[in-house]
Amino acid sequence: MSDETTQRLSTEGVDPLALAGVNDGNLIELAKRLGVRVSLRGDTLTLQGSVGAVERATQVAQALVDLARMGEPLDVTDVERVVSEESLGTLGRVVDGEYKIILPGLRRVIAPKTAGQREYLEAIAQHDIVIGIGPAGTGKTYLAVAAAVDALARKRVRRIVLARPAVEAGESLGFLPGDLQEKVDPYLRPLYDALEDMMPRDRVQKAIESRTIEIAPLAYMRGRTLSDAFVILDEAQNATGMQMKMFLTRLGVNSRAVITGDKTQIDLGNREDSGLLQVERILPGIEGIGFCYLMDTDVVRHRLVRDIIRAYAEDGQG
Repeated sequence: MSDETTQRLSTEGVDPLALAGVNDGNLIELAKRLGVRVSLRGDTLTLQGSVGAVERATQVAQALVDLARMGEPLDVTDVERVVSEESLGTLGRVVDGEYKIILPGLRRVIAPKTAGQREYLEAIAQHDIVIGIGPAGTGKTYLAVAAAVDALARKRVRRIVLARPAVEAGESLGFLPGDLQEKVDPYLRPLYDALEDMMPRDRVQKAIESRTIEIAPLAYMRGRTLSDAFVILDEAQNATGMQMKMFLTRLGVNSRAVITGDKTQIDLGNREDSGLLQVERILPGIEGIGFCYLMDTDVVRHRLVRDIIRAYAEDGQG
């Protein structure tokens, strides 16, 4: 077969298991999706097949090698996503040295896995206020918390404030059992989870006790000025217009804010009350405020999450 070709990529410095996946699942998926033969021996990934297939597979394989080199364990979902990015033409070398976050305490690197995530981290690096809008599973909160932990570690801010509106799924806090802390915890748990992924648990506890990190319902922000802080407002689609204005006007000297939300998940009685919809209308064009839209192609959860989001959008529920 004269149009057969072979391409070899260096995988030096890459954990072979992180790249190949469990039982070589990632390599098998790559071969199946792109119609090439794939083998990993030592520090070399070899691709064989028709010229066109190998050209495509080389782009995809290089992006996967770059991700694995960051210390990220990859799975079949990552292979699928990178393949679809290549076919959509959005496959930049998504790992850009400038925008990866190194967490020294855990010897971990958090890097954008998609072009949309990379734009989001760039926006956070370049603007004082960033509004990240997109569906569940796109890493909006996770990457914002990583950027906050990084800013704290580099002493660019003195503390982190994480807030969420306590309106979810139509529940009222008054009806939940327990004292205020116990009532509030379920709403804030995802923020604790993200933090504990990036800092050893005992360090998180110490930082909370010393108020270097504060995790609180949005209502607690009233009447305060937040200086020298990296402030994240999560689930902002459930903040009312008044709450959003109150939050934005709390920011003090040397403060940065990231506001995250999903317009398809508004739990307020009247959708138009959402402060997220309001800022989207009135704040674009202000110097220092960046809007970043993540799409279903940026979903980094289970492949089915992306398909479920699309199905709802097509049904007019999105």
